[in-house]
Amino acid sequence: MSTLTSLDKASGVALGTVPVSAPEDVDAAVSRAAAAQPAWAALTYAERAAVLRRAAASLGDRATAMRELIVRETGSIYGKADYEIGAASAELLEAAALAARPIGEVRPSNHAGRFSLAERVPLGVVAAITPWNFPLVLGMRVIAPALALGNAVVLKPSPETPLSGGASLVELFSEAGLPEGVFQVVQGGADVGERLVAHPATAMVHFTGSSAVGRSIAATAGGLLKKVSLELGGNNALVVLDDADLEQAAMIGAWSSFHYQGQTCITAGRHVVHAAVADAYVAELSRRAAAIVVGDPYTGQVGLGPMINSRQHGRAASMLAEAVADGATVVTGGADDAPFFRPTVVTSVATDMRLWREEIFAPIAPVLVVADEEEAVRVVNDTEYGLVNSVVTADLRRGLSVARRLRGGMAHVNDATPQDEALAPFGGIGLSGLGGRSGGDDNLEEFTQRRWLTTTDLPVHYPY
Repeated sequence: MSTLTSLDKASGVALGTVPVSAPEDVDAAVSRAAAAQPAWAALTYAERAAVLRRAAASLGDRATAMRELIVRETGSIYGKADYEIGAASAELLEAAALAARPIGEVRPSNHAGRFSLAERVPLGVVAAITPWNFPLVLGMRVIAPALALGNAVVLKPSPETPLSGGASLVELFSEAGLPEGVFQVVQGGADVGERLVAHPATAMVHFTGSSAVGRSIAATAGGLLKKVSLELGGNNALVVLDDADLEQAAMIGAWSSFHYQGQTCITAGRHVVHAAVADAYVAELSRRAAAIVVGDPYTGQVGLGPMINSRQHGRAASMLAEAVADGATVVTGGADDAPFFRPTVVTSVATDMRLWREEIFAPIAPVLVVADEEEAVRVVNDTEYGLVNSVVTADLRRGLSVARRLRGGMAHVNDATPQDEALAPFGGIGLSGLGGRSGGDDNLEEFTQRRWLTTTDLPVHYPY
């Protein structure tokens, strides 16, 4: 049996091992989930909600150990780990409330004596494939509402985070009293995910990750006529208008680009700044970037930890080097401290550079200067992505006007691009997503299907 070893991303120390799931293991996990799902769905909403509330309580009891695990396995600072634990708890509690939402509505009928009901029923087995950057909360965003609505779940976490994203969740739900079989975890790489996606008993695939992998999953699921929901990458923009408070704008910009080493789909990879304030904005953003301490978050008080792996570090370093070779200027930062990547501000950026056109997934803030807000809108919308954008301005009406013209599934005025709430509709368009939205009542659309159910008073009459 092959195993997968999880590593501390800063020191390389082994944190633990998990068995890699063979094809027959994936099949068995799906079969167990499919067998357990009908009885789980048949429970009352109060019984399902109670399990989710107990899981939230158990997560609170495990917070200290989970916090340390997330810091070491993802390379994040403690503040990010605290956020994950709190947000995952919120997902569980909101899902517990979701279980009690109305799941049917009476529809009028033209037939006398007919009672016509449009009801929501579980999909069955939901396959969830989750990423390494926020393994706990992005897993719980799928698992909790899917379970609340009567589905079973088979989870494949990233091989970078098999513990915080997978094994720890098995323990959590077992402790909460979730019936055996309803939640399954399989471990491994792309071959395990492919097996899970193609399995005939998985009714839906929910994937969070890169646009390239999302395309492949969509193609497989489409061929099987299987429901799919994709939360993919983003090349998000922060627009700074000429009336912005520059200290606030730079703070928002720094958090948007540098939090968790820039390794999130909602990071700002493009800073679009009005010419009247560009120099001052770059100076303040660079000052903030240079002041961030980079190092091992497990052993020191730092603002940023290591990159998730050498491949991701190398890709970002290559993009930065290409941009510099083509005329861009690094104001502060750089990639010369692997596995760390210092917060980097880049100017003299052209819109045809890979650093501008592709998702970076590193703490790099490319700045492009524009003449007015019309040019800002054109520049922001010149992308195949469409996840989230932010606008910073002193005029809220103006900010809303600009934000509503920007391509994306989400927009924020006077706040950073990284925003997520359990009740908010999260998702994008284009290369950033396919399917519905997650959050609040949108989860009803995501994790159930409608069924038309009628009853009719006898007798009925037909010609034969």
